[in-house]
Amino acid sequence: MDALVMCGGEGTRLAASLRGDAPEKPLYPIDGKPMVDRVLDALDASDIDRIHAVVSPATPETREHITGRGPLIETPVSLIETPGEGYVTDLSAALDDIVQPVLTVAADLPLLTGDVVDRMLDVYAMTGTDDGSMTVAVPTTRKVRLGVSADTVMETDALTAELLDGRGDAEVKPERIAPTGLNVVGASTQTDTMYLTDDERLAVNVNRARDARIAEALE
Repeated sequence: MDALVMCGGEGTRLAASLRGDAPEKPLYPIDGKPMVDRVLDALDASDIDRIHAVVSPATPETREHITGRGPLIETPVSLIETPGEGYVTDLSAALDDIVQPVLTVAADLPLLTGDVVDRMLDVYAMTGTDDGSMTVAVPTTRKVRLGVSADTVMETDALTAELLDGRGDAEVKPERIAPTGLNVVGASTQTDTMYLTDDERLAVNVNRARDARIAEALE
């Protein structure tokens, strides 16, 4: 399976929370290493076949950085140019060039590792479909306990997708969950499966300066 790394957003929330000039969001360093490099390294350590970095006019420095970074890892890396009109629009444009199913990863997951990626690929394989889509989510209480932001929240009672709970039989179903930024998109972009995890490596999205400090503390 291929992977799309979504790194074309403007990163306005992170920029607004920082003092002075801020780099493009994918290039923001966690413990001295740009977040996009951390995601690329995680994918390179996984069973992903190819990496496609989705950039836009909002991230010209990220485009240049990945052009130089790609040859340094074993997994082939290519660039996909999108209009920069928002996550959904850019993802749709990128999917036009990629065979599904494909893993999609936000560039703001600095704690991601290769084994986490492979575990999510295994979970998707267990669903037994190549045309359905799977969203990976965490309970919002997990984000609260970690102290990181949770900007998008879903009510579990309102879900139409099947909820697979990967946290263990003893866990109580949470009332609210938050998407992690890691998904598998099939030929049908409608989410058929919602996979729930407590893994802190998927719970920390860096959208604000506080999130970055917490990511560094957990590193």
